[in-house]
Amino acid sequence: MSAAVSRRVTVVTAVHGPSARFLPDAYTSLCAQRLPAGWEWEWVVQEDGTTDEVRPYVPDDARVSFRQGRPGGPGVARTIALSRARGAYVKVLDADDRLTPGALARDLAVLEAHPGVGWTTSRVLDLLPDGTTAGFPGDPDDGPLERGTVLGHWKRNDYRLPVHPATLCVRRELLLALGGWMALPASEDTGLLLALDAVSRGWFSAQDGLLYRKWDGQVTGQAAHVDPAERAARTAVAESRARALAALGWTFPPTPPTPPASAGRPAP
Repeated sequence: MSAAVSRRVTVVTAVHGPSARFLPDAYTSLCAQRLPAGWEWEWVVQEDGTTDEVRPYVPDDARVSFRQGRPGGPGVARTIALSRARGAYVKVLDADDRLTPGALARDLAVLEAHPGVGWTTSRVLDLLPDGTTAGFPGDPDDGPLERGTVLGHWKRNDYRLPVHPATLCVRRELLLALGGWMALPASEDTGLLLALDAVSRGWFSAQDGLLYRKWDGQVTGQAAHVDPAERAARTAVAESRARALAALGWTFPPTPPTPPASAGRPAP
């Protein structure tokens, strides 16, 4: 690392065999990022499994580390990858998605300028199989998201989030304090986002930050993902966790303790 570089952002990617072929596109989008002076990125890629399908697609780059582990889903893969995260901030990049130009720099600018903001998200465009893109109506305004905003919208809109967890960039210590991603078969990133929303202010960037690839093999497109019984269980535990965190009163950054009221005149 150059002596001029003192700060790092860790990009975490969970990958399994079917999505491995998209890793070169994700890497290209990462290499195109231009960070502020004194910053660099590292890419921590974790296979959800121990196959021979992923490694051939991992770039030969000193900034990229690759490990494998027993399968447990993307949340488990991302959480175990945190053991290799050295950055002050952790950015999610799913294996089949692509960052837009400037996405990382915008995340860093917000988190560096606003110590009271724990996490950022950004606008998403669907990347369709024919190469075209499509946006979504109803994004929040550019700027801060107060605590409870995400949970409130999610409850009012049939468990649909106002921001996309695949665009998350979060302070590493806050991510670790919450235990990483939830141990769920799906919606593990929704559960984390709700937990973050319960304890800290967030931020939404109205500029496009991610191209979210739509393809036949993506996990969220499988029948099991919309199974009513499992969906009800996932949403119930994610909501309960968020409400329990909010009820505890712990916030990030922590609220300074109130000094005790004086019990009288100080002793001479």
